[in-house]
Amino acid sequence: MLALLSVCPVLAQQLEDHTPVPAGDPTLFFAEGYFYVFSSGPGLPFYRSSDLVMWQPCGRVFAKLPPWADAAVPGNRGFVWAPDAVKIGNEYRVYWSTSTAGSRRSVIGWASNQTLAPDSPEYRWVDRGKVIETTPHDDWNAIDPQCFVDQQGNVWLLMGSYWSGIKMRRLDKVTGGLSQQDTTLYHLARRTDVEPPAIEGAYLFWRDGFYYLFVSFDRCHLGVQSNYNIRVGRSRDVSGPYQDRLGRPMLESGGTLILKSEGNVRGPGHNSVLQHGGQTWIAFHYFNPAKHGQRTLQVRPVSWDEQGWPRVDAPKKVSGTE
Repeated sequence: MLALLSVCPVLAQQLEDHTPVPAGDPTLFFAEGYFYVFSSGPGLPFYRSSDLVMWQPCGRVFAKLPPWADAAVPGNRGFVWAPDAVKIGNEYRVYWSTSTAGSRRSVIGWASNQTLAPDSPEYRWVDRGKVIETTPHDDWNAIDPQCFVDQQGNVWLLMGSYWSGIKMRRLDKVTGGLSQQDTTLYHLARRTDVEPPAIEGAYLFWRDGFYYLFVSFDRCHLGVQSNYNIRVGRSRDVSGPYQDRLGRPMLESGGTLILKSEGNVRGPGHNSVLQHGGQTWIAFHYFNPAKHGQRTLQVRPVSWDEQGWPRVDAPKKVSGTE
């Protein structure tokens, strides 16, 4: 498999019937010999691949959302927003959120499993309950979670969208819930230059002494008219302050642009980043006018310049999948 990846850095992602992978807000994760993508959607759908090219649906984490989520967010329609996957100890954890459009009545929960292989006798998703929620009285929004383990082994929950931006809370590694030792709500990034202050989809990644904070700017839910784009900043400390390559603070609209609309890739955003097999990969969704504006998964290789800043490289095309 690694030999294949070194020869063909990335191909257009597709299902077994050669249609695009309809994975929105994708989290790319490697476990048990497979690449996995966890996606927004009813019940939290996910997919797996042995080569980053052909993808197989693995079902959904939930047949229906837990009752506590329905009570916290009426009208969620069973839709999970922007899940994230992590392995802590011998346990796989998926943090997920649900909300309704334009609302700060939002909630983040998590579920666990001993394996990600649906055909294993040990495969069973267990709801672990609520982690955090926001209401219309809060000035931020508890959606788009990422569970991140820093270089000291501390576990963090990134989250947030619009309003006052990207936040972070410390988690308890054992319970999976909020830490009782560190109750600080850390502020990492926000928009101060536009209204509405469109920023979301935060994702942290460690490399060579820096924590890199990836975010998405601007509007996503406009189909092929979306102007979503991916930005990045970095910090020596996981809690910031984060700055872009020009030194602009991410708490003051800073963020170095690394991917925007081009050709049939419209509104690329809400990314995740994976280091595997000596290669950095970035996964994101985009809207494809050649496929009736369907939200589609793309995975591309990432290279790094001499100053340590990421560059999203071009994908290799496959006939009939544009």
